[in-house]
Amino acid sequence: MTRYFQKEVPVNLFSPLALGDLQLPNRLVMAPLTRIRSGQSGVPGELVALHYTQRATLGLIVSEGTYPSHAGQGFPGQPGLVEPEQLAGWQAVTDSVHAAGGRIVAQVMHAGRVTHEATNGGYPVVAPSAIAITGSTRTYDGKQDFPVPHALTIDELPGIIAEFVRGAKNAIAAGFDGVEVHGANGYLLHEFLSPTSNVRDDAFGGSPENRARFVIDVVTAVAAVIGAGKVGLRISPEHNIQDALETDADDVAATYGALLGGIAPLGLAYLSVLHADPAGEFVQHLRARFGGNLLVNSGFGVITSRDEALALVRDDVADAVVVGRAAIANPDLLRRWQEDLPVNEPNPLTYYADGARGYTDYPALAS
Repeated sequence: MTRYFQKEVPVNLFSPLALGDLQLPNRLVMAPLTRIRSGQSGVPGELVALHYTQRATLGLIVSEGTYPSHAGQGFPGQPGLVEPEQLAGWQAVTDSVHAAGGRIVAQVMHAGRVTHEATNGGYPVVAPSAIAITGSTRTYDGKQDFPVPHALTIDELPGIIAEFVRGAKNAIAAGFDGVEVHGANGYLLHEFLSPTSNVRDDAFGGSPENRARFVIDVVTAVAAVIGAGKVGLRISPEHNIQDALETDADDVAATYGALLGGIAPLGLAYLSVLHADPAGEFVQHLRARFGGNLLVNSGFGVITSRDEALALVRDDVADAVVVGRAAIANPDLLRRWQEDLPVNEPNPLTYYADGARGYTDYPALAS
């Protein structure tokens, strides 16, 4: 009897990938990118829909951070997942992306102390501890110093978890294919992880295990409601941004080890890690501890290049690569990188502006 063996096809950046319930045609993921084009109402409009739809050939689009409650809004012009009008706006976005053959998940983000009452409509600014960020923030009333936040009590924490759950449910109702829980970049969940922003002395502060507990509780609750196969988590250990500092390597390893040990049994769609050294021992240990799909983003310092992205997948550093600025400037980034064609350079002056300039007017290559 003759036996035929199928030759194993090498995995590369352009290979398909299953992320939980999501089936990706390639491993190039659009990063969650704050673009503040949704006005004071937080309703994404036609311009937002066009922006995302232009990039639908990417394997997965992760939306900009969307607030699950008014208190969680961090920026003027940020879109929300709260009001019916916001959900209707997002439904138009997701319908358009799907019609173009794309997949899109909502990044659910509570800003925590990285906001101001003049931005979030007068709601109390909350955090794990009553410690303000040094510096100022842009509000609807101009630049203002960050306020000292209200330290959430244990009795208030279930309400915050409920906000994340409602945000996730609303995202699915608005047509998103899943959600990414935002546990990075100094916002509320990251504030619980960092020993400089979390100085609590209860079950949610102090030890690495305690500081990881609230993030585990949030992710567990979201997964229970919409299904773990539709949930990813984004983290940024050692990123040291917005005063959520993590400078003790042993503490960082213990904190994120506890976090991933707590969520690994859930069977999430993916873990997305923003870190300057994704191939290093630390991130690869987190990958092993998680036991599932790893998406990596090599950080804000240098724009991710085609060669770097190709190598990260080819060398099995990650299952997929998350890119930001290259996706901003190239709506047809997949084609440009597949065919090794020239790319547009992004214009930083338009990242946080209004209107189409630097948002939907980057040219695609002619067919």
